[in-house]
Amino acid sequence: MITDPQGTILALFLAFCRIGGCIMVLPGFSSGRVPQQVRVLLAAALSMAILPLLWNTIYPEVSKGGATYIGLIFTETVIGLMYGMIARLYTLGLQFAGTAISMLIGFNAPGGMDVIEETNETTLTSLISFCGLMMLFILDFHHHVLQALVDSYSVVPFGGHIDARASLVSVADTLEATFFIMLRLTSPFLLYGLMFQISIGFINKLAPQIPIYFISTPYLLMGGLFMLYLSIAAIVSQFSGAFLSVFNGH
Repeated sequence: MITDPQGTILALFLAFCRIGGCIMVLPGFSSGRVPQQVRVLLAAALSMAILPLLWNTIYPEVSKGGATYIGLIFTETVIGLMYGMIARLYTLGLQFAGTAISMLIGFNAPGGMDVIEETNETTLTSLISFCGLMMLFILDFHHHVLQALVDSYSVVPFGGHIDARASLVSVADTLEATFFIMLRLTSPFLLYGLMFQISIGFINKLAPQIPIYFISTPYLLMGGLFMLYLSIAAIVSQFSGAFLSVFNGH
């Protein structure tokens, strides 16, 4: 039996702030294709699920009362946003890699609506980002994020102050690791595009009367798509396999 209904609701709302902040920016769940009602209900359900596990951590701070409760709402939301943003930055790196691959192989088709976000992306970028996100869900990346959120109550003291310097360092390290991983994934296409363009430049100098641009574009696209056919499985596999090293490292 609940002896303190008001305190229970306040404690549930604080748990909802950290969980909801993470769900708000977490890849997949924060997609424009997911209705807002579904996101709110999912965050509320997860909050009710973890509240019994963290009751002795959350309720003593809530029972104190006072104006500190407003500060707790702000800090808990920011902590949840930080955990969700680390995962989101990593998936945004794959969209960046997909856009780079599209440019390097000459796939300059008009952009359409992205499968995941409500933005304009090329078909190739949408394909790569969707495959990468699907593999993350298959490997239960959201379970690791939720486990990290539960563990964060011992890492980041409840009711304590947010270390802005440590948060910025985590974001910077995530961006650095993501950039090097995506550079490794796109390096074959980078070398292919560079070598192809240099070769076409020499040919154009030798035979300037030939409209080399219109002749070379189909070959550039054909070779790039063939390379993508051979390497897309490795790209998605390495992307999903490196997620835990990036996320758990920060």
